[in-house]
Amino acid sequence: MPLPDGNLCSLRDVSARGQVLMSKGARNRQRAAREKVAQMRAQQRRAERRRNLIIVGAVVVVIGAVIGIVVAVLPSGGSSSSTQVIPPAVSGGTPVVQPAALVVPNASGIRGVVAYDTTGWPASSHNGPAARALAHTHVPGPVTYSITPPVGGAHNATWMNCGIYDKPVPNEHAVHNLEHGAVWITYQPSLPKSEVDALRAFVERQSVLSPGGQAGSRYLDLTPYPGLPAPVVASSWGFQLRLTSPTDPRLQAFVSKFRVSKTYTPEYGAPCTGGIGTPLEK
Repeated sequence: MPLPDGNLCSLRDVSARGQVLMSKGARNRQRAAREKVAQMRAQQRRAERRRNLIIVGAVVVVIGAVIGIVVAVLPSGGSSSSTQVIPPAVSGGTPVVQPAALVVPNASGIRGVVAYDTTGWPASSHNGPAARALAHTHVPGPVTYSITPPVGGAHNATWMNCGIYDKPVPNEHAVHNLEHGAVWITYQPSLPKSEVDALRAFVERQSVLSPGGQAGSRYLDLTPYPGLPAPVVASSWGFQLRLTSPTDPRLQAFVSKFRVSKTYTPEYGAPCTGGIGTPLEK
């Protein structure tokens, strides 16, 4: 039996509403699926960022460790003693006591310089106890010098390599350097670091010399010296100058006058390299 028209309309309405509800449900499911995908992607991005941060952190730690190892191994600041070799103390042989050195008039033109008898230098020497000039003999044993720091006298047969040392060096080797024309700048171990740095800068500013065709050297020694009678003392063979400051202009005047001088150097043209010891800075 055919349905009344009213019933047909109701069925069509129900079907339409069903289709609408199904369409909304499908859209809701699609939206939920999209949201779930978006959440998963967001989680993946967060996880990836965490992994990247972990990797970066690990790299930073490794780099820091490598830098720490390099810093521990390499010398620091140019002034590390890791590559320095201090000449050994002189031992053995018969100890020598230097007679009191004879002070002579200061003809250097530099105020405050104390001059000692060096008769016979640089020509063939006739020095000796009778003349009271500074002896220049080589002796195998330790020497007790009459001047602090010494300005000449008997010394060890081996000189030391000229340069900057941050520890005291044996007198007997340093005096040999004076004989070759070096100027020995000594300072009290308690001298402030800023003043020690000023002395190092002073040494490094000086020219490299090659007297007699020798290997180039500044012909300067810079070392601390316990028991020094002044904050800074400059010594050459037969001459000495006491200073209270490394910025005193007389220090440069002393170096310019006495370093590797044909007039004042006993063994002009002798080397300041090829000896013993390794300075921090040549």
